[in-house]
Amino acid sequence: MGNETVDNLATPEYTPQLQAFRQVLESRRSVRRFTDTPIPDDVLTDCLRLAMLAPNSSNLQPWEFYVIDSADKRKRAVKNCMNQNAAKTASRLIAVVARTDIWHEHAQQILREYPDKPVPKKVKNYYAQIVAMDFIRGPMNVISVAKWGATQAIRQVKGPIKSPYYTFDDVKNWATNNTALAAENLMLALRAHGFDSCPMGGFDEPAMKQLLGLGGNHHIVMMIGAGERADNGIYESQFRFDQTQLVHHV
Repeated sequence: MGNETVDNLATPEYTPQLQAFRQVLESRRSVRRFTDTPIPDDVLTDCLRLAMLAPNSSNLQPWEFYVIDSADKRKRAVKNCMNQNAAKTASRLIAVVARTDIWHEHAQQILREYPDKPVPKKVKNYYAQIVAMDFIRGPMNVISVAKWGATQAIRQVKGPIKSPYYTFDDVKNWATNNTALAAENLMLALRAHGFDSCPMGGFDEPAMKQLLGLGGNHHIVMMIGAGERADNGIYESQFRFDQTQLVHHV
């Protein structure tokens, strides 16, 4: 689109969507205190559905959402969130979890549930072979060493190639990056429904994982408190650095 301005894009067919999108984005704040107004179940269900429409690598969807409904678990979860007001006053408290161990299971599920039948051969090959080679590491990362050597050779001969996942940390970064995209969708969906949220990174992850029965391949990316914004729910004025400081045209 070159140097077109936003106003150039505000043609009649785009204006209503653009205005609504701006309103949702610009009114979203990290709200620290909520009212007693509940989030209806159908609203939360729709927000979670929209969250899972987030873009993600190879549609492997390495995320889970734990809505903490139990009163006892809720009390303990608030404590694990350092008793933050955003957790204490929230109508709903949600753990957003990345999974590093379900790529293979989800790849097989994609082939079973693929909407176009028969499943195209290139799709079968991708999920049965390419995805497996991308993630598999082998005992003591022995396969990762072979993958590293093959990747370097291909770069020398054919040029750029996507780096596969060599280590557990590579897979964890992949899972958490994708899951964070879904978390943002969730927060924007809540705002579009007239509610607010607060993403919280300040929590005791080992204690929270124990509370939720999570294992070593579950990684809590953030806790989200959600509800209706209280009058004193926003603590500070919003500001961002100047765009020219952080956007680089190269």
